[in-house]
Amino acid sequence: MEASKSLDTFRADTAHIGRSVIVKGELSGSEDLYLDGEVEGVIELRGHSLVVGPNGRVRARVLARDVIIHGKVEGNVQALDRVELRKSAVVQGDIVTRRIVIEDGAFFKGGVDVQKETPKPEPARTVVSTTPATPTEVLVGTK
Repeated sequence: MEASKSLDTFRADTAHIGRSVIVKGELSGSEDLYLDGEVEGVIELRGHSLVVGPNGRVRARVLARDVIIHGKVEGNVQALDRVELRKSAVVQGDIVTRRIVIEDGAFFKGGVDVQKETPKPEPARTVVSTTPATPTEVLVGTK
């Protein structure tokens, strides 16, 4: 199985919004979401993936870890890791992400800001002296 297709597969922890469902307002969650209906407003799935199915219609600001679009999106998309525009995608809005894939045939009108991956800071290490100390003499410091 291709790596790009693995994001499309359904898992037990994936919520599904069917093609007849219309949501107006703020949509957030702590699981992956497959959206084949309509959403107008805000979609926020910070640590999770969003797949906009072929019947999906989104007029919203989107924030997710990964975003795969087969349907139509009007609004800005921010993905913490990756955005994929499949050949049937129609996207109007700006995209901010670390990685992007645009298949041949996808329609995109907007700007793309590819963010550089920032290195994770190393946690500060605490150094404790191993020499015997009196109760008032404890040596603690950071490197």
